[in-house]
Amino acid sequence: MSQHTTPPQGEEFRNDERPAVAGSVAAGSSASAAAPRKLLSADELKAFTALSSAQGGLAVLRVFGPVIAVTALAVATQHWAAVVLAILVNGVQQHAMFVLAHEATHYRLFEHRGLNDFFGRLAGVLGGISMCTYRVTHRLHHNNLYGPEDPDTAIHGGYPRGRAYLWKKLAQDLAGLNAWKTFAYFFGSPALNADTGRSIRPLDDTSPALRAAARKDRWLVVAGQLLLPALAGLIWGGQGLALYLLLWVLPLVTVLQPILRLRAICEHGAVTDLSWPLTAARTNELRGLPGLIARAVFFPLHVNYHLEHHLYPAVPHYRLPALHALLATRGHLHGAQVMPWPHTLRTVFAPRRPKAQAAQDDTLDHPRTA
Repeated sequence: MSQHTTPPQGEEFRNDERPAVAGSVAAGSSASAAAPRKLLSADELKAFTALSSAQGGLAVLRVFGPVIAVTALAVATQHWAAVVLAILVNGVQQHAMFVLAHEATHYRLFEHRGLNDFFGRLAGVLGGISMCTYRVTHRLHHNNLYGPEDPDTAIHGGYPRGRAYLWKKLAQDLAGLNAWKTFAYFFGSPALNADTGRSIRPLDDTSPALRAAARKDRWLVVAGQLLLPALAGLIWGGQGLALYLLLWVLPLVTVLQPILRLRAICEHGAVTDLSWPLTAARTNELRGLPGLIARAVFFPLHVNYHLEHHLYPAVPHYRLPALHALLATRGHLHGAQVMPWPHTLRTVFAPRRPKAQAAQDDTLDHPRTA
């Protein structure tokens, strides 16, 4: 029996309904200038937000299936090529697990709330993150996009920062030097926002129920991270522990990290108008062979439709392509941050903006996000 319920007041992910302002990109289009809640009728929105347990189950199989396959191959053969393949594939699929946890964070994975949270928390425990804590942090991101309470601005804000800066960050990620920041973020301690000088503490601003769930879940994650290597060592001895560290922990702190950063920057980095959801979030179009690779590595489960996700966070991942097509057909995405992924890469890897231009942009943008 379904246990799907609407999140209570204070726990919901709100649609981004900031009005367009004079002079903004979106305001140049009468279709785009309408409030987002008016872009779809109530019946259309109901259809787009309908949940499918079959689609949720398929997403779980797509995420965990490759992990099981390549890990089994590496353990069975212990050939160096199979081990390298497992490290790379597991790192990519660990990112997909984070996306799966993101879907569960929004209550969009399964209609049955218990099943939704079970798989979301399972993905979190295996990845060393707290899904319930992320639910609190991510809610602030959605409800305060690019505002002073947005905990993600420290990750994607301020771009373009120059090619050397971004390549340096990605190299540090791949070397595992920044992994601790990722886990701190998913445990409720996002990095300091350099623009505001504020350190967000999400658990200080949420309902008692979410706060309690987050605290319990973090203990579960800690227990899981202690239990997994202990079981590997107990069952298979020192070799089992070594394989666990090599095939699972190594990609978790190396391969996964630059993927997480670059995706976040491609979703929100180097935007030029923060006043309107059509220009404060970006949808990356994936075409041809580069698109197939990007979908597998950076944008699993249709997470590339990030603009649409911010407009309507209650829409599950498997309905985002249809939502995008409908909005585009009706002209609602005119002037929006919708661009081919290679164009996004050129945008975020562009040279750093001159300080004078950055200051001017800040002066224009910050009042709109208040």
